[in-house]
Amino acid sequence: MKTIPTEYGQVHVLAEEELYAEMLKYIHQAVDEAGDGLATVGLSGGSTPKAFFKWVGENKTLSPEVAKKVLWSTSDERCVPQEDDDSNFGHADREMLTPLGVPAENKFPWPTELEPAACADAYTKAWNDKVGEERAYDVCFVGMGDDNHTLSLFPECPLIGAGLTESFAATLWPSRGWRVTLTPHGLTKCKRIVVCCPGANKAGPLKAALKEDFNPTHKPIQLLRAHADKTVWLVDEAAAALL
Repeated sequence: MKTIPTEYGQVHVLAEEELYAEMLKYIHQAVDEAGDGLATVGLSGGSTPKAFFKWVGENKTLSPEVAKKVLWSTSDERCVPQEDDDSNFGHADREMLTPLGVPAENKFPWPTELEPAACADAYTKAWNDKVGEERAYDVCFVGMGDDNHTLSLFPECPLIGAGLTESFAATLWPSRGWRVTLTPHGLTKCKRIVVCCPGANKAGPLKAALKEDFNPTHKPIQLLRAHADKTVWLVDEAAAALL
């Protein structure tokens, strides 16, 4: 594994299955650190997480015993039913959690059957009751879009720079609909942030994020600079080609 230090955190350059194994490593670490309690994991959506879920579910590379020591959620979500193909939690549940036999009490999906603002409020209340207001995800998995968005924080997203003190909120993404998401403030309450963005199509956006001008309003992924000490980037050679 090659490592590239940056002011946004360490970038690890890996092959496909090495990347999945690294993702598992952080989950195992969180479980070990949680002791007798539950580790909290915020999964993400996109092609890499979907492939990871399938890899874990089919190969049982995460033991059911460990999987039951985690409170599983998603770091952001589209406001669609879990049965919908666009549901991040739905994919995680069908491809990984159910095959591993994770019980219902270890699953913490966003209540997307509610209206977006009510969904975020209900998730926040349930989270605070179960986990605590001062804690977010022990491992927060996020991706990066070609436009440098991360979570459901898109360029010019009104949640950026709004001074929110809430960890979770709803936001309307123009042309893409309503989302619920971890907020910039919520990132401060995460113990570790893991950015997964392999692929040749990520080379340009990755260079823009890590090497070019700092403007998190236009490039929300750059919010992670404030959390560089707890952020790692998992990429492949193709994504790292311009670094």
